[in-house]
Amino acid sequence: MAPAEILLARYHAYLISERGLAEQTCRRNICLVRPFLAGPGGPGLEDLAAGDVTAFVVRVSRLRAASTTQRTATTLRSLLRFLHVAGLVRVPLAEAVPPVARWRLAGLPRGLEPAQVRALLAACDPGTAAGLRDFAVLTVLARLGLRAGEVAGLLLEDIDWRSGEIVIRGKGHRRDRIPLPPDAGQAIVGYLRSGRPATAAGRHVFTRAKAPHHALTATGVSHIVAVAGLRAGVGPVRAHRLRHMVATGMLRAGAPLSEIGQLLRHASPMTTAIYAKADTEALRTLARPWPAPPAAGAA
Repeated sequence: MAPAEILLARYHAYLISERGLAEQTCRRNICLVRPFLAGPGGPGLEDLAAGDVTAFVVRVSRLRAASTTQRTATTLRSLLRFLHVAGLVRVPLAEAVPPVARWRLAGLPRGLEPAQVRALLAACDPGTAAGLRDFAVLTVLARLGLRAGEVAGLLLEDIDWRSGEIVIRGKGHRRDRIPLPPDAGQAIVGYLRSGRPATAAGRHVFTRAKAPHHALTATGVSHIVAVAGLRAGVGPVRAHRLRHMVATGMLRAGAPLSEIGQLLRHASPMTTAIYAKADTEALRTLARPWPAPPAAGAA
C-alpha cells in the first residue's frame, strides 16, 4: 500500500472511532483530501508549510464549486489536526486553511414539476427486475423526500407493514419513524415480490440488479435517478431535486416551514428557511409598490 493510502487508512479509522462519523461520510472526506496527501506536500509531511496548505485550497477552488471547496477546506482542517496530534507534522497547520466564501441561503432550490416526476416513473420498465426496483426507488424519493443515502440504507426490518410506518436512518445516526404512503408501500411490495433477487446479500431493501447482489449505494440511487431523467427526456436529474420537489409542493399547499423541516428531518430551521424563497406568491405580499414615474410637466 502506498504511504499516502496508509495515512488515509489511519485517518479513516480516526474518523470512525474518535469522531463517530458514518462510513459514507468518511469515504467522502477521504476522497476530498486524497489529492492533498498524494500531491507535492505529502506524504513526506516533515517540511509541510502553511503555503502548501493555502496553495492546495486555492487550486481546488479553481476546479470545483464553492460548496465542494468549502467541504474540502473543512475536511482538510480535520486532517491537519489529526496529523499534528499523531505527531506527523511538527506545527499545527489547521488554522492555515483559508476560509471559503459561500453565502448561506444564496441559492434557490430547484424541484421538479409533477409532470416531470410522472415521466420519470413512466420511464421504468415494470416487466424487469431493475425496472421494478427503479420505480420503487423513485416513488420513495418523490413521496418521502429522502436523501439518496437514506434510500440506500433502508433495511427490511425498517418497514412496519402493520402500522404503515417506515424508519429512516438519517444523518448523525438519527432514526426517525414516519408514515409510509400507500403508493410508496405498494411500489416497495412490487419490487420485493417480483424484483428483489433471491440471492440478495444482507437485509437492505434495494440491491444491485446484477450479481453480486449487494446493497445499493447512495451513488447507485443517484445513478437510477439520472438515468431515468435521460430516459424520460427530462434531462440530467439529481436525486436531491426530488427532495426539493416534496418541500416546494408542501409549501404551495400551505404547509408551514416547521412541518416541512419535520418531514425532511432538518437539524436546523435555517436549512428549511431557504424554501421560503421558492414561495413566490407569499413573497408578492412583501413587495412594495414600484413608485410611479412623475407626471409630464411636473417640476
